Amino acid sequence: MVVKQAIPGKAFDVDQQLSGSEAAAFVKAGYLSVGRYIPRTPALAKGNLTALEIEVLLTAGLSIFCVQHVAEDNWMPSAALGTQYGQYGATYAKAIGLPAGVSIFLDLEMVNTGATVEQITDYCNEWFNEIQLEGYTAGLYVGWQTGLSSQQLYDLPFKSYWRGYNADIAVATRGYQILQAPAKNLNGISFDPNEIWTDKLGGLPILLYPS
Repeated sequence: MVVKQAIPGKAFDVDQQLSGSEAAAFVKAGYLSVGRYIPRTPALAKGNLTALEIEVLLTAGLSIFCVQHVAEDNWMPSAALGTQYGQYGATYAKAIGLPAGVSIFLDLEMVNTGATVEQITDYCNEWFNEIQLEGYTAGLYVGWQTGLSSQQLYDLPFKSYWRGYNADIAVATRGYQILQAPAKNLNGISFDPNEIWTDKLGGLPILLYPS
């Protein structure tokens, strides 16, 4: 396994575990990288990335990045929640053998419209701190209804941003490193196609590659 900057090109994210043959089908379809999910809490661990699946994906030739599941729509952010979810996400990633350095994205979308900018930024900052503390690279997935402006997104400590298919906002100055498109289907598997590219400041996400 090798942790390094992403090679620009076709990627996808999928919210289910893939078998070797399923992963191979995505490689055959031209996909280079896959984004897989990790949970927010122990009760939500089913169906997420595992140590075994890491080996399966790498063996098929896919590189890997991660994203943590977002809470239910209209969730209320806080510093304490950011700490809780960030700690568990980092602990889970470490437990399944995900090497340090790999990009783990915070899914920011459908935030309660009553949340203040301070509550949202505190949540993001604390999550970032917990992920980075364990040696991972914290990124931000920007979806619909983040509650933050383009400049406020850029002012967060993240250096890697992923644009959701329904995002209605840019990230000032830096822009995005991953662009998501609406869901597709391959052999009965629903997935989101993505494109990885270099952002305006020359940045790329950090992925786990086969040796």
